[in-house]
Amino acid sequence: MKIWVPSKAAADVLCDLPEVECVVYDGTEPVPEGAHEAEVWIPPLMPVADLPALLGRMTGLRLLQTVTAGVDAYLPHLPEGVTLCNARGVHDAGTAEWAVGAMIAVLREFPGFARAQARGEWTYHHTGVLADSTVLIVGYGSIGEALERRLDGFEVDVVRVARTARPGVHGLDELPGLLPGADVVVLLVPSTPETTGMVDAGFLAAMKDGAVLVNAARGPVVDTGALVAALNGGRILAALDVTDPEPLPPDHPLWTAPGVFVTPHVAGSSPASVRRTLKLLRSQLLRYLAGEPLKNVITGSY
Repeated sequence: MKIWVPSKAAADVLCDLPEVECVVYDGTEPVPEGAHEAEVWIPPLMPVADLPALLGRMTGLRLLQTVTAGVDAYLPHLPEGVTLCNARGVHDAGTAEWAVGAMIAVLREFPGFARAQARGEWTYHHTGVLADSTVLIVGYGSIGEALERRLDGFEVDVVRVARTARPGVHGLDELPGLLPGADVVVLLVPSTPETTGMVDAGFLAAMKDGAVLVNAARGPVVDTGALVAALNGGRILAALDVTDPEPLPPDHPLWTAPGVFVTPHVAGSSPASVRRTLKLLRSQLLRYLAGEPLKNVITGSY
């Protein structure tokens, strides 16, 4: 069985399995020969160029296992008969840790103090604080759960929102009424037609003055123009690991908007994520070879 893998590390943990041949394709080199022979494809972190054409050539494909939680790049082009699985869980720790660090960085004004340090200036003043805040988690899945565990001890109230209400978790339809009470709003929703542009001018206007928007979801979840306007108006603050467009062009107004902290989509990029990804890949392939049910199978739109 031929498996396309995104790295030598992935090959090293899979190619001792019986009757498995690994082909490394990281998305930057030319597409290997024999695409029609690949039965399992584990794509690289960033989607490859001309994905629909490549999938059209992979006529023997039966399993597409991503290394990301998001699968929006693959869903519209998934060939019939191919099982799609995501990497739910492997990036929880890194993303949750980034979200906590980012909200603290913005509230305690670490970016501004770092700039002052570079200038050799002692800029003493009071800052915001996370303690006694209400943190609203929008998209309460496995990453949201990991985030709440890390917030335990910071003396905050956590409010949970998911697409469908359940005990202890509000439904998405209740979000407008919850926004005005939140000091920090963390976005962890998947990228779907329903969530694209959900953070628009009305959403931002409903947030309280001085609240922090933390986007660890996907860039298109936020209307960038509306966010820039809100930041320039001085009403809210933001911490962004994802943007729209992405990468953010050097001259984009978001770079210089007041009160925003931007990182280049690094929340899940950590040694912990790599270790957990490799563990998941081996577990999935063992299940696949044994004909056992796979984890994280994507059905429907998500």
